[in-house]
Amino acid sequence: MSIIIKKYADPYLTETMRIWNEVIEEGIAFPQMNLLDETWADLFFKEQTYTGIAVDSETDAVLGMYILHPNNVGRCGHIANASYAVRSDARGLHVGEKLVCDCLEKARENGFKIMQFNAVVDSNIHARHLYERAGFQEVGMIPEGFLMKDGHYENIHVMYRKL
Repeated sequence: MSIIIKKYADPYLTETMRIWNEVIEEGIAFPQMNLLDETWADLFFKEQTYTGIAVDSETDAVLGMYILHPNNVGRCGHIANASYAVRSDARGLHVGEKLVCDCLEKARENGFKIMQFNAVVDSNIHARHLYERAGFQEVGMIPEGFLMKDGHYENIHVMYRKL
């Protein structure tokens, strides 16, 4: 399997939305609690600075995706933020690594100077290790900052990297 990253487009709406919603339903990584429907998903993906999708070049199936956008506005508008989602049956294939690398490049191309993740859940070990390998540093931790699906709270890590 060969994985390529490309810009989100309408033909990929349903698959991309399913992947995003799968992460929301798992309740262990994204802060959102409500699932996207097709109308909202299409608008949401298109309003980002960039939405990238990882596809299997042989089948054109979507394996993962990311959204890239400003973390804040005005004097902090040079700081980017991103969220990543990989289809559960594609995890372990280094899709996330390809998404992160592409996202960092797109962030630079769009004029961002810093990438910041506001809420990397403590138990999301694979994501934390991936971000560390990609050059991110933890700059803080918020105790019990994330409500897990089962009702308990976990610490979240704030991570940062200069672009």
